[in-house]
Amino acid sequence: MALTAAAWADCDAWDPADSHRQTTQDERGRLHDVLWMAHLAARAARGGSETLFSLYRVPRGGRAITPRLVTLKLAIGPGDAGEPVITIMQPVED
Repeated sequence: MALTAAAWADCDAWDPADSHRQTTQDERGRLHDVLWMAHLAARAARGGSETLFSLYRVPRGGRAITPRLVTLKLAIGPGDAGEPVITIMQPVED
């Protein structure tokens, strides 16, 4: 399982300063949400190497406290040694 840097920065990254400025969250909980929604999308996809899925997350930075809908892409493909790898990324990434 891998997340691109862009997907991580948008949907997972969170630190105590963000909790103080915005709303109380942590990276572990945000990652759980991403992985759970990816799991549900993979089960619903029933084949294919890519699928889009959406989840609500509080955008990092600024003062937002209201979750906003974001779409991510789940891609299944070979890793460096040919092993199956699931990558979560922004829809515009390859």
